[in-house]
Amino acid sequence: MRAGTPFEPGDYVQLTDPKGKHYTFVLATGKQFHTHKGIIEHDELLGGPEGVVVRSSGGVSFLALKPLLSDFVLSMPRGATIVYPKDAAAIVHYLDLYPGARVIEAGAGSGALTCSLLRAVGDTGEVWSFERRPDFAEVARANVESFFGSPQPSWHLHPGDLVASLVDDLVPTPEVVDRVVLDMLAPWECVDALATRMSAGAVIGIYVATTTQLSRTVEALREHTGFTEPRSTETIVRPWHVDGLAVRPDHRMVGHTGFIVISRRLAPGVVAPARRRRPAKGARPAEESAPPAAGHEE
Repeated sequence: MRAGTPFEPGDYVQLTDPKGKHYTFVLATGKQFHTHKGIIEHDELLGGPEGVVVRSSGGVSFLALKPLLSDFVLSMPRGATIVYPKDAAAIVHYLDLYPGARVIEAGAGSGALTCSLLRAVGDTGEVWSFERRPDFAEVARANVESFFGSPQPSWHLHPGDLVASLVDDLVPTPEVVDRVVLDMLAPWECVDALATRMSAGAVIGIYVATTTQLSRTVEALREHTGFTEPRSTETIVRPWHVDGLAVRPDHRMVGHTGFIVISRRLAPGVVAPARRRRPAKGARPAEESAPPAAGHEE
């Protein structure tokens, strides 16, 4: 979406009322948008610039702008739960995505993160998205095409299991990929299959919701020994209320939504260096966490 272009039929518009509530819809010639605060004629917006104020038939003023990607994903139809903008932004940054990158994504869910991936890799990159549930895959396809305005040649969506597709060569993918992102219930089941398709230095980002999933994911990457020590983070966004001298944290915030695990693929045959960190008491079974025998280094 290029800034400064006028509203045209088929464009999304986001109206904001005086209380800050958003209304998002698609513009069409001759149509009307109905709210409990009155009617707004689509034709009043078509052909004009964004950033204007329109008045409803009830006399209420609305600010009209084209929605950003972060606005679009919060209002898109959902099959699976979306990856929220705060997490999508962190994933794109931690993966170090760039134009031309080759990316494998599983699962596609509702397509929210897919939109961010496609934007980051650009026209010269490619994204292969896998989604086990065909109904979710169709929701993702509709949302991605709705946001970009057309099917994306750089996107390859495949309903089906990721591991089965890679192991049995059911889906044409490159011999090696640059980035992998997983948003699924059991990502640890995919580590071995994905490792064979990742180039040396490639980055894997895994998004999980619970601490149990987080623990199993990190341990799976460690046990594989072909990845760097995983780094686990959580992104929390706290808005602030600013009104003159009344400056304080907002009463509502976007807290926990998920954990992000980041690791990198080592070169073929290279084993990750052993960790030198003493585990906390109770973190592992007694035989694993026992102190080293006398005369041995820790």
